[in-house]
Amino acid sequence: MSMTTPSASRAAPWGPDAQTIGLVGLAHGTSHFFHMLLPPLFPWLIGEFSLSYSQLGLLVTVFFVISGVGQALSGFLVDRVGARPVLFVALACFTLAGLAAAWASGYGGLVLAAALAGLGNAPFHPVDFTILNKRVSPPRLGHAFSVHGITGNLGWAAAPVFMAGVTTATGSWRMACAGAAGLAAVVLAALVWQRQALDDRPGRTAHAAQASAVAVSDHPMAFLKLPSVWLCFSFFFWTTCALSAIQSFASPALRSLYGLPLAVTSLVVTGYMLAGAAGMVIGGFLVAKVQRLERIIGVCLVGSGLLLAGAGLGVLPGLVAVGLVALAGLGTGIAGPSRDMLIKRAAPPGATGRVYGTVYSGLDLGFAVAPPLLGLLMDRGATSGIFYAAAGALALAVGSAAWVGTRVAAAGAAPRRAPA
Repeated sequence: MSMTTPSASRAAPWGPDAQTIGLVGLAHGTSHFFHMLLPPLFPWLIGEFSLSYSQLGLLVTVFFVISGVGQALSGFLVDRVGARPVLFVALACFTLAGLAAAWASGYGGLVLAAALAGLGNAPFHPVDFTILNKRVSPPRLGHAFSVHGITGNLGWAAAPVFMAGVTTATGSWRMACAGAAGLAAVVLAALVWQRQALDDRPGRTAHAAQASAVAVSDHPMAFLKLPSVWLCFSFFFWTTCALSAIQSFASPALRSLYGLPLAVTSLVVTGYMLAGAAGMVIGGFLVAKVQRLERIIGVCLVGSGLLLAGAGLGVLPGLVAVGLVALAGLGTGIAGPSRDMLIKRAAPPGATGRVYGTVYSGLDLGFAVAPPLLGLLMDRGATSGIFYAAAGALALAVGSAAWVGTRVAAAGAAPRRAPA
């Protein structure tokens, strides 16, 4: 594994890196915003179209099924045609999704909006990480991954405020959807305007030229033979199951366990996300200092799991339990940049888009599978099980990360070979 010397690090100008990191972060925040295009509007959609909760839940499933399948496939497209044009098409899909929702005359229109949003979301991780890995100088990749994760959290946090806020202010949920479409269009225009900072074609930067000198010469599907790819996939699946538990059910579970008012428990997801964003800042610095990244991931996720399990005991003061759940986001946030760097190290040269597309489809699978199962726990009154399930999922993720780290370390000690 090549090492960057201090002189090389100093020689790399900060300006181009910052521009690329900022633009990719803006795009990533937009993709997370569109995860939440419809869910904040569910109370209004029920009144408008007389929908059931199962029908509303199906909208979320449509989004993540299309996103998950598309994410795995889009990695091949990114490696073939480049990340930048795929990024522009994805943002255009978000604009169309917002317009489709704004013009929906029934449930079919909402399904179309969910499908377009899922299609737009599909290529973002292979696109983002391909651009970052090719354009950002290696010493700053940890910070790039940190900003990438933070902007995603901010997109999640901003969407409910925007969608519900515009709906309340204007009295029309359709105006909120149209506003979301306009937001995506503005971001697309900004990225097209600054498109030179997103150019991932070979030879556009010095480190990109070096990286492109080695390419996978085997079959395009050869990377699927690497156990580390599927271990990374499982890592994302388990961590997303834990995140889904917090996003979907932490608030009602805390209300049931501790008798807290909704005004208090509704803050727990925001607190978790903000703590996660703070953790990602810390994690961006740790990535550059630690070689065995799986150790950072293990310590942080185990700590977060213990905090969640403690909240699930039901014996703590209610506000303390809320604080523990929110604080658990710090550990998952710190682990984020190390997770993304570990995937980079596990990816064979020339297959960045394919690997990230396949690995991150585990995220979509987790979001699609976990909520119905966790919902069964809530329906049966096993509210503590929400936190125990999240803690258990994080423990399984630690096992996957440890195995990947061991394989990457072994590969680094031997000459690197492309998969046969």
